[in-house]
Order: sequence, then C-alpha cells, then structure tokens
Amino acid sequence: MTCESKLEKDTPPGKTSRPELDDQSKRLSSTVLAILLSILVLAAAYYIQYIRSYKPIEKRLEDTLNSLLKIERDAQVNVDAKIAIGYGACLDYIVPSRCLILNKRNPPTKAYHHVSVDDDNELLEVFAYYFNHGAAAERYINNKTLFGELVSISETCDITRTVGGNAPIMASRLIKEGIKNILLGAQMSPKLRKYLDSDITIAGPQTETDDVHLLIEYPTGENWLDIYSAPRANRFIVHNDDNNPLLKSLEIFHRQMTVFKPDLFIIGGLQMMEGYPGNGEKKRSRLEKVNQFIKENFVYDNHGDDHGKKTKIHFEMASYSDEAILRDIIELILPYVDSLGMNEQELPNLYQMLTYGNLTLVSDPYPRVAMVLDQMRDIYEAMNSYTSGRISRIHVHTLAFQAILTQANSGWKHTAAAAAKAALTSHRHTCGSHEIDAAKARLIMDESFSTTRSSKQKIKRILFNSNVPVACWSETIAGQQIQICVAPVLVCTSVLQTGGGGDNVSAAGLVLQI
Repeated sequence: MTCESKLEKDTPPGKTSRPELDDQSKRLSSTVLAILLSILVLAAAYYIQYIRSYKPIEKRLEDTLNSLLKIERDAQVNVDAKIAIGYGACLDYIVPSRCLILNKRNPPTKAYHHVSVDDDNELLEVFAYYFNHGAAAERYINNKTLFGELVSISETCDITRTVGGNAPIMASRLIKEGIKNILLGAQMSPKLRKYLDSDITIAGPQTETDDVHLLIEYPTGENWLDIYSAPRANRFIVHNDDNNPLLKSLEIFHRQMTVFKPDLFIIGGLQMMEGYPGNGEKKRSRLEKVNQFIKENFVYDNHGDDHGKKTKIHFEMASYSDEAILRDIIELILPYVDSLGMNEQELPNLYQMLTYGNLTLVSDPYPRVAMVLDQMRDIYEAMNSYTSGRISRIHVHTLAFQAILTQANSGWKHTAAAAAKAALTSHRHTCGSHEIDAAKARLIMDESFSTTRSSKQKIKRILFNSNVPVACWSETIAGQQIQICVAPVLVCTSVLQTGGGGDNVSAAGLVLQI
C-alpha cells in the first residue's frame, strides 16, 4: 500500500485531507492579503491628499479667513429691504459669573433644572446645571427681592450695560450691515433708546423704567470649586420682567407694521413668557393676537413663483423649557413661518418637541456636522408638512460651524455668502471687533465631515479646504430641491462677550438673503 492510499484510507469520513486544508488556507490568505492591500491603498490615498492639503495652522487660519472674507464681499446687502422685528427690549447687565456667583456662593449639592427660580438655592442649582453643560439658558426669577439683590451685587462688578432682547440686538446688527429701514416692536425708556441707532424706528410705548436682564457669563474651562466646570464659554440669563412677557409693544407695533409693509418680519423674544406668574391663558391670548395678525396680513393663497416677493417671516428660537408655551408657539406661530434660526441646543429641543411632544433640556455643546444636518432635514420635513410647504430656510449656528438650508426658487439668495458672513460675525461679536485677527482664532470644526449618519441617505464625505471653506451641495428633501451650505467658524480665543451672539449671527445670515 502506498503512502497516498494509506493517507486516503486513514482519513475519517467528513474530514478534509491535509492538501485540501492547505488549498483553503492559501485562498483565505490571498483574500486577507487583497483586503489589506485595498485598505493600504485607500489609506495611502487619504494620506497623500492630507499631505497635499497640509499647511501650518497659522497659514490655514489666514487662508480660511481670507477666503471667508472674499465670499462675504462677493454678495451685496439689499440696503433698501424693509425689516420689522419684534418683540420687546431690556437693559442688559453683562456680568462675570466669578464676581456674581462663583466667588460669593458655595456650589449646590446637586445641579437641577428649574423652569423658574423662587429662591437662592434654586438659582444656584439651575445655574450649576447649565454651567456644567456649557449650555445657554434663561430663567425668570419670581422673587423680586432676590433679583434686586443680584442687580445690586452686579453693580459692584466690572459690568457692561447695553440694550438687550432678541429684537433690538438683531435690529442693531442689521443696521451695522447697512439695512436702512427697520421697524422695531419694543417698549423702552428714553434712556434705553439712546443705546440704539437713531435710524431704527421704535414702535411701542415709552416706559419710565426698563426690564433688566443679568447675563452671567463664563469662559471655557471655568471651575466652581472643582465640583462643576464649564466645557465651553456661554452665559446664563436671569430676569424679573414686567413688560416683555406680555408683549407690551404688540398693538402699536402691529398697527405701524401694516403701513410699513415689511419684506421680512422677524419674530423673537417669546421665551420671555416662560416662568412669568399668572394664568397661562393670558399668555396664550397674546400669542393668539400674533397669530391673528399674521393670518390677516401675511398669509397668501399662492405659494408659487411670486411667493418670494411677499413678506417672509423668520422665527428666532430660544432655550425654551416650558412645554406648554412651546406647544402654543408650534400651534399658533410656526405654521406661518418661512425661516427658522436656532443654535445647537435649540435644534434638538425643537426636533424633540415636533417629533415626540417633549423637550430635551441640554445637548452636546460640540455636535458633529452630520448629526446637525440630519436633524435639520428632519425638522424641514416635519415643518414642510406643518406649514403646507411654506418653510424654505433653516439656519443653525454652532460654536464650530454655521449650516444654512434653503429651498430652491424660494427667494432666499446667496446661501454660501450668508453662511460665511454668519461665521465671521460669530467671531466679530464674541471678540468685540469688526476686524478679525487670525492670531485670536482657532478652528475646531473637524478636518472632514459626513453629510449624514443615515443609511437611507447617500453618504458623502467632505474634506475641509481652507481655500474653499464653505461647502455647498444640493439634495432632495420632502420632494423639494434643497441647497445646504456649511461654513467653519473662526472661534474667538479672546472672548469679550457671549450674550447676544446667536441674535447677531442669525441677523447676519439673514441680511444677505433678503
């Protein structure tokens, strides 16, 4: 008997002989080798592309800045556009958190969300909650004595006094950008009026005193006795308003607006209703008046080609924590808006409310681009149905980037330039200077980003290019042709202020698109 026949005879049934095992091993090794080679080729391609695009950080910052400035300059502001903005105004005290709270009070044993504040302990708990998440928030203080004490302490600190409120801040930015015709719906004293440009027309009652807001600001990494620390720079606002929660300027503002006939009507400041004591029906009745005014003056039967020539309505979101008020706003205001503006915290909040009927109080302070874009798509789809196709623009501003979504043929112009201007304005406002110094900036946006996380969408990966920093592309959402543009923010490293940042950025994004 030969060796071969002996081997065949001794091999148990169902078992593979040694030569067959060797063949399988060779085939497996070849497959693994092919996969590894493919991975190496792909990695080499990415590495070569990275090396070609690599620049020293200072050069990348300068190139990004110059490219953004060029894109901004290429679009012209329609200085004759007529813009009406409501509601309300206040006197802002911008106060360092270390002077008002961190150096004067021990941190609370727990950080907790409160819809409104009744005492000192609740103030510390809710401040710690948002401070620890680096999230912007705004709360009504029910206790006038407590609020008065906070104002008195603030006046001993190194504070900045300025006009506040969504509407006045956006109006001031629009004036800076060259808009000549602005109607501001706000009540204010003659003293507060002096903070505003004389070209802004005020539509609202004159008051003897102004509502005061305390903007308690903190930098990135601020620490509260090693118990709480801030992951990013932001502000916590407290107030004890009497005028803003009831939209005191509403009647005068609406009467003047019918004569003014704006190209754009911006709605903001409705979050001032949160926490205000009294019957919720009274606050809802004020929202119903806004609803009635919109329907009587700005709702058209045709949303076709000439819809772009009609008055557009932009709604500026805020950090809402009262589900009842946000539900009323979704029911009474949002069905009639063309445009939405919000930050990285307000985006998931609105998404959660539209999708599940509840709020999410805090979110990732540094969200990835793909996650933001997916939530923008979801909100556009929901709002497209909710507004009967009227929604045509969404602007989300984050610390790292700006993202603007616009519907084709909707009348919104220069989306790429609007994203660039919004990104530049973010730096200008927080650094407190129109001129941008690249030495006081950093880029925190990813070197590349996916356009979506969804397996249902075609995933595209976009590499950052400092010479073409604004990435734009088209896609179809809810049956509509949509353009999306994403621009990196040159994040200010010498922060002067954070309060009012969202209003400045949102107004800057709008000014090139009307």
